[in-house]
Amino acid sequence: MHIRPLTPEDIPACAALLRRAAQDFILHESTPEDSAAFLAGQGEEAMRGFFADGYVYHGAEVDGVLAGFIAVRERSHVYSLYVDSRCHRRGIARRLWETGRDAALGPGHPGAFTVNASNHALPFYTALGFVPTAPTQEGIVRYNPMRLVAAGRDRAFVDPA
Repeated sequence: MHIRPLTPEDIPACAALLRRAAQDFILHESTPEDSAAFLAGQGEEAMRGFFADGYVYHGAEVDGVLAGFIAVRERSHVYSLYVDSRCHRRGIARRLWETGRDAALGPGHPGAFTVNASNHALPFYTALGFVPTAPTQEGIVRYNPMRLVAAGRDRAFVDPA
């Protein structure tokens, strides 16, 4: 596995991977109309806007093919983290998280991160130390607002307060 920063040239592959993963793991909980709205809001055009707005993307390649990617907004919010279903259970999501986290951490960063986790991804984020901050939200897709406090390169712990 090779992890690297992604560029706008990688957008078509990211959008295709996101579409497959969303259909496999997220959109079964949504209406057809909401599913279409979600995919439209996460497609190539939207991703081009996210790149332009400074979202930081990293991708994991396996045998030269994009197997997963992470996008972090404002150095503190995991906006997207998807891994192709054929590549699950290989540690790719964890490595992407570590790469995205490490790229975000720097001078003045308090170590706090947020994510709106799908029901499918909830156990993964919980294993990383994220905790729910509100009940499951009903929107275009269902999601679980979560927060991780003091995420360092060598530690991840939750503020007990």
